[in-house]
Amino acid sequence: METFDAVILGAGAAGLMCAISAGRRGRRVLVLDHAPQVGSKILISGGGRCNFTNTGTAPDRFVSANPRFARSALSRYRPKDFLELVEKHRIPWHEKTLGQLFCDRSARDIVAMLLAECAAAGVVVRTGARVTEVTKPGRFQTVTERGTIESESLVLATGGLSIPKMGATGFSLDLARRFGLKLVETRPGLVPMTFEGEALEMMRPLSGVALPAIARAAEGPRFPEAVLFTHRGLSGPAILQISSYWRPGQPISLNLLPGQDPTALLLARKQARPKAEARTVLGEFLPQRLAQALAEAYLPPMEMANQPDKGLRALADRLRAMPLSPAGTEGYAKAEVMLGGVDTAALSSRDMQANDVPGLFVIGEAVDVTGWLGGYNFQWAWASGWCAGEAA
Repeated sequence: METFDAVILGAGAAGLMCAISAGRRGRRVLVLDHAPQVGSKILISGGGRCNFTNTGTAPDRFVSANPRFARSALSRYRPKDFLELVEKHRIPWHEKTLGQLFCDRSARDIVAMLLAECAAAGVVVRTGARVTEVTKPGRFQTVTERGTIESESLVLATGGLSIPKMGATGFSLDLARRFGLKLVETRPGLVPMTFEGEALEMMRPLSGVALPAIARAAEGPRFPEAVLFTHRGLSGPAILQISSYWRPGQPISLNLLPGQDPTALLLARKQARPKAEARTVLGEFLPQRLAQALAEAYLPPMEMANQPDKGLRALADRLRAMPLSPAGTEGYAKAEVMLGGVDTAALSSRDMQANDVPGLFVIGEAVDVTGWLGGYNFQWAWASGWCAGEAA
């Protein structure tokens, strides 16, 4: 039987950072992953360039049943700490909108950096290692097809249920439950929304149309980002953001002319362009296909001069806050993250250790802490992994 100080299940962002943190302390660390390579989700993130953190990281940009839980870890390991590591390895990077930091070249640079740091810290990483059983007769015993490993600490870092084609499973959740940790209901997050009936009939011909908008779920903040029409409904950054706050049966709303007064615009165009068709006027402010669809749906087919002010005002109200009722989402197959997970009430906010199971840690996506789109979930992975590694 092999013996290590800490065994980490999962060689993703959180697991590798935890391994680096623990290994630097002189701990003998083993990382196990059932996949053939490490960092699968890192490699596909950000269009292959890895949106590795966000300079605007703050606790209020995370969704959790306990919004205060993430404060400790996020304050102890900050975006600038990870950026220092990136620059230490001379990885070129750039900042996009809203504080999002990306690699200039490839997400492979981040994976190579993490593996180099693991090697420097003496961490052993094994891929293609399927865990069949975990018990705790005294110390933890992790059974794999290659043998049993005994350890003082065990870290659950296998992620959540999002993107199953990348090998995602509910292993950490199942194991946490077996050790008596409670779970918060899980559901897909940062995911496109689907529609049915008349709403879908209107959206389907608009597939591929994108525009800046402000989206909001019934609860949660407003998100001023792009919206994209798809053959099944809506996507784009603004929609992905609100999906984490949306619940089935609740409406959402879209401001299709952010920063503008639709009422003033339409009434002014009625005076300035009396002979113009409504779709032509709307096409000044909106993509042509969308302008035509809105004109056909909400205004009679007549020149602007003959459009009643009441009808123009009603359309303006819709442009300002278009009410929509999603039928659902694209599910875990298209979700970037899993919402919910291990209840934070069962964990220490300082080191992510289970309160009632000494030596057991849960980090990353498996915990009920989910960030906004834009590098926040990677920062949670780095922060929660680093904090656990300081104690595991």
